[in-house]
Amino acid sequence: MITIYVYILDTLADWELGYVTSELNSGRFFKKDTQNVSLKTVSYSKDPIHTMGGLIIVPDCLIEDMVASETSVLLLPGANTWSDPKHGTIIEKASEFLSAGAVVGAICGATAALANVGLLDNRPHTSNGVGFLEMVSPCYKGQSFYIDDMSVADNNLITAGSTGGLLWAKQIIEHLGMFQPNTLEAWYKYFSTGKPEHFFALMQTLPSNNEN
Repeated sequence: MITIYVYILDTLADWELGYVTSELNSGRFFKKDTQNVSLKTVSYSKDPIHTMGGLIIVPDCLIEDMVASETSVLLLPGANTWSDPKHGTIIEKASEFLSAGAVVGAICGATAALANVGLLDNRPHTSNGVGFLEMVSPCYKGQSFYIDDMSVADNNLITAGSTGGLLWAKQIIEHLGMFQPNTLEAWYKYFSTGKPEHFFALMQTLPSNNEN
């Protein structure tokens, strides 16, 4: 069983999670014999949070309920509220996840939270720009490891800027090995271009079609 923990907080940027959570939760394009997936929302309290898009989400569990292992994934979405000290506990948990070999995906404002505690100082990463990290993360010292790309995968740490949700999802799915390589490539081409030929190519890669 792979457990996907999605940290939720007020002003969560809804669009950043859409691609990755949809595919990991639905499993519609998984290859054969992929492990079962459990997706859980997690927060610092059981109070409902309000996303940037106006959705209300009640957490499934608390930070203290999380288990860090090689079959765990922690997704940290962007939000305007990451500077609130109450989110410090999940950043400590992110460090624990990385040490345990679990995947940590951080996008947009969440990268700033990681940067401010030194978790990006010695690893390739990206965000909304070096200047953004320097502005919002006073303790950031990882400039020499910054890569100017929409999403960057460094083993089990996958970071992205606010417009990198699609590539971020691709890299997370690729790291977890849940799609066949040709499925993942067709999926990415379809959603990044919208061209129908990539949709039909995607359908042809699925296990049910390959059995015919």
